[in-house]
Amino acid sequence: MAKRRKLEAPSADDLSALEAEFRRETTPKGPLSAPIAQVAADTAQAADHRSAEEKAEVARNRTDAERLREAEDAGRLIMEIPLSDIEEGALIRDRMWMDGEELEELKRSIAAHGLRLPIEVFERQEPGDGKRYGLLSGYRRFVAVQGLRELWDGERYDAIRAVVREPSAMGGTFVAMVEENEVRADLSHFERGRIAVLAAQEGAFLNTEAAVDALFATGSKAKRSKIRSFALIFEELGDMLVFPESLREKDGLKLATALRAGGEAAIRDALAEATPETPDEELAVVLAAIEAMTPAKPDPSRGGRPKREVTRSRKTDAGVQVDVERDGNDWVLRLSGDRVDGVLMRTIADEVEALLSRG
Repeated sequence: MAKRRKLEAPSADDLSALEAEFRRETTPKGPLSAPIAQVAADTAQAADHRSAEEKAEVARNRTDAERLREAEDAGRLIMEIPLSDIEEGALIRDRMWMDGEELEELKRSIAAHGLRLPIEVFERQEPGDGKRYGLLSGYRRFVAVQGLRELWDGERYDAIRAVVREPSAMGGTFVAMVEENEVRADLSHFERGRIAVLAAQEGAFLNTEAAVDALFATGSKAKRSKIRSFALIFEELGDMLVFPESLREKDGLKLATALRAGGEAAIRDALAEATPETPDEELAVVLAAIEAMTPAKPDPSRGGRPKREVTRSRKTDAGVQVDVERDGNDWVLRLSGDRVDGVLMRTIADEVEALLSRG
């Protein structure tokens, strides 16, 4: 008969080791959840009863939404914005006046064919008057649609097509406005100078010089120089001139030269005494004042300093031109040529001095 084995109870250390191994093998690695909940979640995720066409439509909608947001952020989205939401005077305009006949023609075109080119607006930071947008460019188009709304019964002209721009990405509101008008190239020189001065006064730029450089950065150096001249005219005579936008380039530059020479008071006095009714009349007053400032040319018959007279002119074998000139009571020895330099002139001066020093 086989012997029975005697069973021994495990020690406390053995029980602790077994318990630790059990915990290590049975503890879940992820969050603790009921098995049925995990199965339900996996099943719901895997079960998509939509057709392939429906899934494709959802994907297209998602892509279209992303493109729409990108177009809106980039300023490529044309919107219909109520006129009442746009503040037309949010910026000082670079355009001083509009031709009434041209405006009526634009109204008729919009009424017949609609607004083909949208205006540009920017979102205002603190619209205290409730107007969310400020007019950036397209002032004539905005005024034309505004005029049509006053004449039209109904809601046809209550809104206008517009593109929302981000001025900071375009170099600032003044730069964006000027660039839009520069493309059409119908601003006068005076209007360009005026907006540069006003932009500087508004604090958008350090001074008029910096405003011209920023607003007309794409223009040539000569063009910016002319704009600065007309900016000076606006600064010193802007409150006096009645037809400043009619100033031609050559007349404006002549006027600016006179102002730099200190002629502001004389020109202002002449304008104050005159009442010109046409651009030509005003220009005549200005030119007469400038002419009165110009010193008269000397009359040779009335004496004065005589002109220089060349009494001798020769060229040496070494190629040096030697001219002896008389200038009133003075005599001038003029040397010219490739070999003439400072060393040679000092040597000649020493020789002349030694010659005149001899008794």
